[in-house]
Amino acid sequence: MKDTQQIIGKFYDKVDLSFPIGNVRCRALKFSFEQMRRSFPSHSHSNNSWEIHYIPYGKGTITLNHRVHKVGPESFFITGPHMEHSQTPDRDDPMAEYCIYLKFDSKNHPLIQKKNPEFINHFFATDRFIGPDKQNLHPLMQSIFRELETPGIGYHTALEALLTQLLVLTVRNLEFTKNEDPAAESSIADRNYLIIEEYFLYEYQDLSLENLSSRLGLSHRQTERLLQKHYGKTFLQKKYDAKMSAALVLLKDPSNSITDISIQLGYSSVEHFSAAFRKYYGLSARQWRKNTSSLYR
Repeated sequence: MKDTQQIIGKFYDKVDLSFPIGNVRCRALKFSFEQMRRSFPSHSHSNNSWEIHYIPYGKGTITLNHRVHKVGPESFFITGPHMEHSQTPDRDDPMAEYCIYLKFDSKNHPLIQKKNPEFINHFFATDRFIGPDKQNLHPLMQSIFRELETPGIGYHTALEALLTQLLVLTVRNLEFTKNEDPAAESSIADRNYLIIEEYFLYEYQDLSLENLSSRLGLSHRQTERLLQKHYGKTFLQKKYDAKMSAALVLLKDPSNSITDISIQLGYSSVEHFSAAFRKYYGLSARQWRKNTSSLYR
């Protein structure tokens, strides 16, 4: 009998923990442990944000990037920036879930840099993952939540050490799965996929086919063919999608003016941005912001 099954939930969203890892800063925004009695609809998170999820017991399904996965005890998954995901517990044996929400900041854009520890760049290169835990994460999750529940002397230092260990073991889980299947992510196409994802996710302000082709080591024509094969879209369509996706995230922050957003997205004028937004979403950026803000009143 698992005594933890009597716990409905533990939530910590005012920890105020921020610490450096290499040239980036990790901010722990939310910790939760919950035996899920309800489904979580599809949702995603903002730029430079990741969630680490661990299922200690129970069953359910996870929809990750529109693919449904069954999960059970010792399942583990990661959701990166803008990655759509939803969770549905089994009715008879609802899963419990640890979830830690981390956001990373860097003065030197993008996040992945030569001076970072190798493990953190491996983590940043992962926008999603689901699989079995092979690194015994459960005791570590329990230690993190014990610190949160009864903070003592050196509380922040202890949490920094535990979260850094969690990131290391998370990456080892990714590498373990890769080593179990030598073909996994070993092809040129898979490596190119990671380069493409990072490029459109982090550098939406100044996207160019020439720059992307150079990073891939391909000609412009080969790059266009690769995009068509993996995404069914041209470079210009992917560029448009990336800018419009980023626009929604920026619009949710009321401190960003429409003019500021147009500049951040690399548009030559606010009129150009406004026309592109209206064409893509069918309404103006101001109206979208007004409609969205009304949902939270």
